[in-house]
Amino acid sequence: MRDMQILAVVVTHNRRLLLSRCLDNLLAQTRQLDQILVVNNASIDGTVEMLEQRDIPFITQENLGSAGGWHRGIQYALDHGFDAVWLMDDDGFPDAMALGLLEVALLPDIACAASVVVREDLPNDFVFHLPVLNSMDLPVIWGQTRKLVSMNELRVAAPGGTYPFAHLFNGALVSMAAVRKVGNVDCSFFMSGDELDYQYRLRKAGKVISVLQAIHYHPDQSKRPYTSAKVYYFVKNSLVLNTRYFNAVWIRHALTVAVVIVRTASRNSIRAALSLVLGANAPMFYLAIIRGLRGKLGKDFNE
Repeated sequence: MRDMQILAVVVTHNRRLLLSRCLDNLLAQTRQLDQILVVNNASIDGTVEMLEQRDIPFITQENLGSAGGWHRGIQYALDHGFDAVWLMDDDGFPDAMALGLLEVALLPDIACAASVVVREDLPNDFVFHLPVLNSMDLPVIWGQTRKLVSMNELRVAAPGGTYPFAHLFNGALVSMAAVRKVGNVDCSFFMSGDELDYQYRLRKAGKVISVLQAIHYHPDQSKRPYTSAKVYYFVKNSLVLNTRYFNAVWIRHALTVAVVIVRTASRNSIRAALSLVLGANAPMFYLAIIRGLRGKLGKDFNE
């Protein structure tokens, strides 16, 4: 039996120093990668020169958002006969043993085995919380605990060492056999929702799991301000996803809108949150809601 051929795909846009750190950690894996490919979404910060100097294979394209980057990288893996593709953004980095652990976990019935994404400064805490799931493996709406926020909580929820939910674009190893069954990432999500959409599509080909021992480090995002584009695409695409995959759709729609307003108040300011509802940003906010309810995906304006 031949060894699994694994391609690491890193999508980047104007984060040269963080990308270089990510590459350092990819090259330090105890399970050596077969190839690294950087998909460069039109960076202008010296990223190309750094990649050329380090002799790292890369593809430069117009900024097609995260979805367009993942689509390009996965297509490369399909075209070049890889068995699995390891996906990650440029700002995080994997623990040295992560790939070896994920490869062992990627059994024939597993479509995707992903790392757990923790804060690089507080590695017990999650950067992206994991939802508590109901009997249908959908995120719960009600309950005292709706999110798992730390490794301690996850160990209690997943005593077997895996959890049936994953953050795909921060250290997830995806089976190319599963990709051939369900297709590539949907580029029309552009910059939000592509990850969740692809997770539920991959579930049609096999299990999607997080492996508790496999760790991916990432900067804290809890205080990172929202941009207007981030709010717009998050709202619009989340409403599409609610309709496409979840139960209690209108309750989830209301929660999506409420969460965005509360998070904007927390991360930006109360004035910014009020602007979404009543101020200068309200037309774009309500346009996102309307287009999301109508199922309209795609890039709507130039960032």
